[in-house]
Amino acid sequence: MIVVTGATGKLGQRVVEGLLQRVPATDLAVVVRHPDKAQAWAARGVHVRKADYSQPETLDAAFSQGDTVLFISSSEVGQRRKQHQAVVDAATKAGVKLLAYTSILHADTSGVILAGEHWYTELAIRKSGLPFVFLRHGWYLENYTDNAGPTLAQGVLRGCAKDGRVAPALRQDYADAAIAVLTGTGHENQVYELAGDTGFTLAELAAELSRHSGKSVAYDDLPAKDFSAALVKAGLPKPYADVLADADDGIARGDLNDTGRALSRLIGRPTVSLAEALRAALAPH
Repeated sequence: MIVVTGATGKLGQRVVEGLLQRVPATDLAVVVRHPDKAQAWAARGVHVRKADYSQPETLDAAFSQGDTVLFISSSEVGQRRKQHQAVVDAATKAGVKLLAYTSILHADTSGVILAGEHWYTELAIRKSGLPFVFLRHGWYLENYTDNAGPTLAQGVLRGCAKDGRVAPALRQDYADAAIAVLTGTGHENQVYELAGDTGFTLAELAAELSRHSGKSVAYDDLPAKDFSAALVKAGLPKPYADVLADADDGIARGDLNDTGRALSRLIGRPTVSLAEALRAALAPH
């Protein structure tokens, strides 16, 4: 049985739909907090298992011996050590065949705030003795394309990444990599640094926005504290704004860039480029 945790999230949905094109629905299980959100899959024959990372007792029935599990990380920054340990403990108790975990790019060396909980989880998985795969995700292209409209309206892209390069990829590309691992062989105990094929600076992102929209967009590089303040002024909660500013600091250091092309090798095609993603994002505008 292939099991996907966090299956109703943005990444999980893409993984499940892709798996349903590869394997029988009856060979697939989803672990979700709200089973009502998985009713359409249940009607197709997918097994639905209710569990919550924050309630360890619910995880006892989440996995079975011999399962191949995609463990999608929690979205609750600051709570993930405890939550993820509960998942690892449940998977270990069940004796799963393979535990694939969605980590962060360069988790062992990255200085970004988000890396700490991922590195802790990787160590917990290694300590468990379970066969594992670490799918270390870089930044999402959607982090930039989803905000293309407001950026164009302002004519300014703000950040604090200096001239650092970032190599993001679409969620679908990361989902396809997970599908390849879950349905393939020879991935046990591998660590994959997953990123887009071609990195870019935020100044280059602004230039691409200008080129595809026909509107002038400038990149305004700010001190980290000023960038965070600008995000708060735009309506973001301060803790989230601080995380984004910290990520830009990481981009400046090179923490969210990678040139190894492991992602495109896993999915068997080039990753979606910035230009392609912007064309699709700007089409409604």
